[in-house]
Amino acid sequence: MRPPVEVAVQQLQPRTIDVLTSRVAQTESSRQVEVVARVSGFLERIVYREGRMVREGEVLFEMDKKPFEADLEIAQGELQASMARLATAKANLDRTKPLAAADALSQSDLDRAIGDYKGAEAAVFSARASIKRAELNLGYATIRSPVTGMAGEAVQREGAFLNAQAQSANLAYVAQVDPIWVNFSVSQNEATRRDERIRAGRYVAPPEDRYVVEIVLSDGRVFPHTGELDFADPSYDRRTGTFTVRAAVPNPDLVLRPGMFVTAILKGATRPDAVVVPQRAVIKSPDGHIVWLVNAQGVAEPRPVVAGDWLGDDWIIEQGLQGDEVIIVDGVQRLAPGAPVKPVPVGPSAPQTGSR
Repeated sequence: MRPPVEVAVQQLQPRTIDVLTSRVAQTESSRQVEVVARVSGFLERIVYREGRMVREGEVLFEMDKKPFEADLEIAQGELQASMARLATAKANLDRTKPLAAADALSQSDLDRAIGDYKGAEAAVFSARASIKRAELNLGYATIRSPVTGMAGEAVQREGAFLNAQAQSANLAYVAQVDPIWVNFSVSQNEATRRDERIRAGRYVAPPEDRYVVEIVLSDGRVFPHTGELDFADPSYDRRTGTFTVRAAVPNPDLVLRPGMFVTAILKGATRPDAVVVPQRAVIKSPDGHIVWLVNAQGVAEPRPVVAGDWLGDDWIIEQGLQGDEVIIVDGVQRLAPGAPVKPVPVGPSAPQTGSR
């Protein structure tokens, strides 16, 4: 009789594990605003440093203000003239009223005086509106940043004529990067597989689908701030069969810039009663994967399994194990089906997270 083969074994125990989903993602400004000239005139000065952070309200460009200052002075002069005409019309009306009442002047004279007075009032109102418009145009000659963010390259240079109704009105853009958006795609097959797992009780999403998103940079460093999913496109892209998911991530140190490729890791989901085995216990065979068990008779038994995602140094088994078996972790090279074994416990594996 063959002597028993000493093997290292582990008693399986189903457990709840954290499910991490990894996706290739790309960053995007959470608010990119085009900076445009709202009035026509000559660009006099570029104030900001291109490619640097600017604050909301910070001056970016200055146009030649002299034409707008002149327009304001003209409007102010028209207001003074209109007010003088109003005073004259009022004085004339005040004289006409008693004379018309005494039949010294005709009713038509009174009507004409009233009309002149109301016309002068309207002229004053219009002159004040012209001043407001001139003040607005003068203010528009100083072009400020609409948001806090990174300012792009200036499209126009000093001395260029800016036509507010043409392409030359485009000056630059400012991209808000705190918070920054992180976008990635989810395929129809992935969404369907997730729904199937939820119905089967093998996947539990976080409350209200509020996944926490961790960012890994291209050099492998973990970004120090985490975000949350805040948008999922309700429609699939007809060309790719995917829909876009977006996370908002704090970016106070401006490490992330729009257009960067990163890895987004979704956290918050769990999988109850998962069967997890060490990776070294899973053997590849021509027909798939197998693990070796110690059955009730104390002999080695190969068991075909369907391996799923990795979990650190372990492997999640989707089919083939119930979770109460004794599996052989080390020493499988010397085994044959039905061979007697001498099991030596190796202890439970350390808890892991990271199903992807």
